[in-house]
Amino acid sequence: MNQPLRVLAIDPGYDRIGLAIVEKDGNKDKVIYSTCIETKRHLAFANRLLVVGDSVEKVLAEFAPQCVAIETLFFNKNIKTAIGVAEARGMIMYLAKKAKCEIYEYGPQEIKVAITGYGKSDKTAVLDMVKRLVNNVPISALDDEYDAIAVGVTCLAQYRQSR
Repeated sequence: MNQPLRVLAIDPGYDRIGLAIVEKDGNKDKVIYSTCIETKRHLAFANRLLVVGDSVEKVLAEFAPQCVAIETLFFNKNIKTAIGVAEARGMIMYLAKKAKCEIYEYGPQEIKVAITGYGKSDKTAVLDMVKRLVNNVPISALDDEYDAIAVGVTCLAQYRQSR
């Protein structure tokens, strides 16, 4: 019997980072693990990246996912924040490749379509559908974790379609 596809899904950042391990469980996707990494704002940026990197490495080692799914950068107005998130994404993708994982990237609209069927859904609609589509979503999960879980579900759905 084939081992189910295990995905480390990431809502990237350096302030708050959502991480989730998701895999197929029968007809539904299942959350194996989720967390929100929060870095301390008083730390130098490089130290915040170190916290993120150490956390991602630990999850990669503990859960041995076959792939990493990460949300693409959504640039709105704050250039400094966008650059920091881009740097965090680069480090995370480096760690994923170092762990021999395939990398899949999904944009916010692509994730919304996969989860709700509508690319302009709001956060509440995405959160509600994640609860319906996925087993074992922690009751205390933060928005960043829900976002990561949604990225993982998107990856599992697209992976199944490509097979």
